Amino acid sequence: MKKKRISALLLAVTMTAGVLAGCGGDTAATTGNETATDSGSDSGEVIELTFYNADGEEDPWTDPVAQAITDKTGIKLKTEYPISQDDETIALMIAEQDYPDMIFAKGDAGSLIDAGALIDMTDLIEEYGPNIKKLYGEEFDKLKYSAEDPSIYQLSSYNVGGEVFTHAGTAQVQWDVLKANDYKLPDTLEEFETMIKDYLAANPTTEDGLDRIGFTLSCADWHWMITLGNPAGFIADGAPDNGQWLIDENNQAIYKFRSDKEKEYFRWMCRMYNEGILDPDFATQTHEDYIAKIASGRVVALFDTDWDYADGEKVLKTDGKYGSTYAPLPLTMDKDTTCAALMYQGLTTGYGVGISTSCEDPVAAVKYLDFLCSDEGQVLVQWGIEDENYFVDEEGHRYRTEEEIKMSNEDTEYKKTTGVGFHNYPFPYYGDGIVDSTGSTYTTKSRASVAAEYNEEQKAACEAWGVELMVDVFPQADEFETPPYSAIWAYAKPMEFDEIANQLDEIAWPSLIGCIMGSEADFDASYEAMLDELEATGMAEAEQMLTDIIAEKVSLVQ
Repeated sequence: MKKKRISALLLAVTMTAGVLAGCGGDTAATTGNETATDSGSDSGEVIELTFYNADGEEDPWTDPVAQAITDKTGIKLKTEYPISQDDETIALMIAEQDYPDMIFAKGDAGSLIDAGALIDMTDLIEEYGPNIKKLYGEEFDKLKYSAEDPSIYQLSSYNVGGEVFTHAGTAQVQWDVLKANDYKLPDTLEEFETMIKDYLAANPTTEDGLDRIGFTLSCADWHWMITLGNPAGFIADGAPDNGQWLIDENNQAIYKFRSDKEKEYFRWMCRMYNEGILDPDFATQTHEDYIAKIASGRVVALFDTDWDYADGEKVLKTDGKYGSTYAPLPLTMDKDTTCAALMYQGLTTGYGVGISTSCEDPVAAVKYLDFLCSDEGQVLVQWGIEDENYFVDEEGHRYRTEEEIKMSNEDTEYKKTTGVGFHNYPFPYYGDGIVDSTGSTYTTKSRASVAAEYNEEQKAACEAWGVELMVDVFPQADEFETPPYSAIWAYAKPMEFDEIANQLDEIAWPSLIGCIMGSEADFDASYEAMLDELEATGMAEAEQMLTDIIAEKVSLVQ
């Protein structure tokens, strides 16, 4: 491990020599080195901790929830965040060996760990983190980095347990299409194809006279993984979300595009392209173009996830065109394949918040994290201020007014102005449906609240299906076993692995597009050429490396 850290650091220094220092600078602990008894609110003084959030945005720390957090903890955060998609902040931090107090690095966490930039929080959590241990419960050991190095470098940024009340499914189709089919859900890719084609034949243009598109994808940038790569695994293999990897029953890792079933999925895509059902511009259009097409109501079906196409749907909803918004489908290639959309994959680790070696007061940082994990902290960041953002009924249960719910759903500045939901991610949190000692859910989302917020199209579908929630027509979470490893895409992996995996993706991306856009007669040859190039680039080596990583993770919890 030490050799890895030294080599990673030297590489980062070499690559970034001569550049300006990144974020971090002084760690801004305003009271200097605090002790366990006088840090934070214990001393009555406010400590400012710097925090780099790779998914963040400007946070002046002036909203009511932020102020309440400071009142409770004696801590305020100074948040730094990427300024561009190609931001190199983490590499700069490593080169300068100068870090903010806390870091959420997303997929770059492995580089920080290799460089020795994050502290092991194990002993601090043991002494100052009772709420952290309570929140993670039986999944606490999954926070450990590896069997060789069982340090806890990060707290997961994803939900611990809970239920899934909303899900975009593995594919989406406009509600008008489902209504035209009496709300019959397609059981196979073939039925889905027929549904799209029949609707296009009967409704070739929109009310505005625009030509309809069977389905489109966003493949000109990283969105190819979301609209092209991910659905292949979900639909063809019935796999949960492990990024570009399939994990078999023996915990062996497989680069998923060599799956025979996924090859057939892409053959289907090729045929749809050649028949004009797949948008001819799918490979070159910008994501903005993609969203604009969705917003126009032209696109009959999608292979995407709700957070990715939400901006297009918002326009349709604003225009009152709910029939042109999308129904979530538990679509799989055939009846023998089960949709795993609701499967709980266990605690997602690898993407999380860590404390850096530059932090002058790690005790204060851990106490801050522990407060956020407490019942009081969870309610504060999820629900907001009592008697302002939420109220408590006679039975002691929290609730929000219809006006507050409407504001939270429609006001784009709601989170920033109120602070509600603005300070919870990327910090630890309980999943939806988990209740505290009052019997109220930690999050604002419950079965009842989700059903109550359905629009007319969603309500009509649930009535036709005879269910309370749309996800009730999906295979349920209790039909699946939770694997002993976490979602593979999030693991902090060694640099050696990432280098090969990135090369594999750089080959697969244009190659898959080429297979789809080529003739059906050339498909097999094109696909085999891609597999040959993947093999030559080290696919088998990467598979073995990832298999070994998974084995280490599994050993931590067995």
